[in-house]
Amino acid sequence: MTPIWIYEVFGAILGLCFGSFLNVCIGRIPHGESIVKPRSRCPECRHEIRWFDNVPLLSWILLRARCRDCKASISWQYPLVELATGVWFTEVGNRMWHAWWVNGYLPAMRDFSQGSILTLDALGLAILGFLLIGLIVMDWQTFTLPNAFTFSGIAAGIFLVCTQAIFLGPTDDQIVLNSAHQLRLRSPGSFASRGNVFLTGPEALIFGRLAAIVGVVLLLLAVRWLYKLLRHRDGMGLGDVKLLAMIAAFLGFWPSILALFAGVVLATFYAVWLLARKQANALTRLPFGSFLGIGGLVSALCGPGLIDWYMGLFR
Repeated sequence: MTPIWIYEVFGAILGLCFGSFLNVCIGRIPHGESIVKPRSRCPECRHEIRWFDNVPLLSWILLRARCRDCKASISWQYPLVELATGVWFTEVGNRMWHAWWVNGYLPAMRDFSQGSILTLDALGLAILGFLLIGLIVMDWQTFTLPNAFTFSGIAAGIFLVCTQAIFLGPTDDQIVLNSAHQLRLRSPGSFASRGNVFLTGPEALIFGRLAAIVGVVLLLLAVRWLYKLLRHRDGMGLGDVKLLAMIAAFLGFWPSILALFAGVVLATFYAVWLLARKQANALTRLPFGSFLGIGGLVSALCGPGLIDWYMGLFR
């Protein structure tokens, strides 16, 4: 059996590399610039960054957070984004190891379907984390949540769900009517049946996820409309709606509601802190997408456990 730390180290290295690319996306996409050309440059002296000065995290440390050519300071954003993405991908590596070796299909192909579904879950976690970390920083800096991330994320989430549906077993996740009592049809040739299938597993999974996306979109649009009706001004951008729809595409309805709740709580605490320091007023604009993105990260990691705990309080 391959040690788990190998997967985690590989995930961390891969995450640092993706974090470096994410910094390029953060700096260019909100301004409509290409992420391919030109090559990365110092924003002060415009010198191209050498390949050995572009090693994730390490180069920032060796350069002591300054440009090699003009000695201008390099923002803390770069190592923090790389580090956050590296830590996130470390968790992805951990889950991939469990998918393949504990609950999955290596080395003896014990359960190919289950292993494939868990692998896709880990892949979805990696994509979602990459997108959310980028959107958190972009919204904080520019108050924008680019469609290149949100719409692409929604499409990726739906694609992964459709792919997972392929690996469901014959009775996995199906919705069954009358599982406890017999269903009697009063017609010629009537019969008694137990456990009539309402939706097969793939139908329930795909339609449920699509319904989750539509549900959260309608919810936030209703909140947005109600706020504008009462305050006569916009209180929530459509980017926030698309962001929550992206979270729902990956996680489902209730985890996305948890992300929304966490985002509202965090934004409220931040607003109170600004008001207490007299750095804001009732009209101050907040980067709600950043807090919603943090809520999405929390929900992706701890959502099922938190939801089960909360539901247990009512049993």
